[in-house]
Amino acid sequence: MDLNDGIIAGDVRALARAISLVENGDPAAVPLLRALFPRTGAAYLLGITGPPGGGKSTLVDRLIAHYRGRGLRVGVIAVDPSSPFSGGAILGDRVRMQKHATDPGVFIRSMGSRGHLGGLAAATADAAAVLDAGGCGIVILETVGIGQSEVEVAGMVDTTVLVTVPGLGDDVQVLKAGTMEIADIFAVNKADRDGVEKCVIEIEQLLGVREMDESTFLPPIVQLVARDGKGIAELADAVERHRAYLSQHGRLERRRNERLRRQVRAIITGRLGEWAHAKLTNDVEAGENLADLYRRKTDPHTVAAAVLRELGID
Repeated sequence: MDLNDGIIAGDVRALARAISLVENGDPAAVPLLRALFPRTGAAYLLGITGPPGGGKSTLVDRLIAHYRGRGLRVGVIAVDPSSPFSGGAILGDRVRMQKHATDPGVFIRSMGSRGHLGGLAAATADAAAVLDAGGCGIVILETVGIGQSEVEVAGMVDTTVLVTVPGLGDDVQVLKAGTMEIADIFAVNKADRDGVEKCVIEIEQLLGVREMDESTFLPPIVQLVARDGKGIAELADAVERHRAYLSQHGRLERRRNERLRRQVRAIITGRLGEWAHAKLTNDVEAGENLADLYRRKTDPHTVAAAVLRELGID
């Protein structure tokens, strides 16, 4: 069985190998992804994001159990902070979710953010496509949770769940920090703590100043205690309501099409960045221009314009 067939059959080793090719930027990944792409689009992509300390990994663990109980194959991409030494992922999420390790219907992968500013590894979209082609009915992306960087997750999934907890200090400011607008659903975890009512009221107040009309989906606020499994079914129901909303009037198709356009732009930008780096490193003429730049005989805009002219960009 070749790698492509193994992925389509949902073979765990094939999925792991394919994602490794993607994450490592192996040249073999591109033809593989091209072959798999026609088989993608069936999985529902769910983003779990929010400030550190919200219990996101515990919540994901409980969601896995919920969706497995419904008979769905589940894929999880847990994007961890990169190790400053190896660039790899800290495997805390795998440890927390280890009870699912022997379930052939669950595939969990920790990926290093590798310094990617958005908190998501550059290869996350392709890894999600591999899991989609591998028969996962739902693919969960859990983000690092570092300030405003969670915003990127909204462009990569169908539904975004923003997780917060009572007692994060100024809860309003935490939510305002670039993440309020991306939430399709608010999950207030650790709702057995003091201050949960205050947290919910503050979210409601923030939603009250949002521009909405009768066609807007009002983000629900779900209270839960993920550690005890309380509220997980209600959160899954909220995801289904948002999915039903997106399924009306072509909203889901438009969201996914825009996601694909962004992915194409990201690939182009990445390749252009690689080309520019190689150009400025190896090209004699570019090197001479840089030498003049260092001596202040020219300026950065002039050097950049000279390089871009080779691409027909004025």
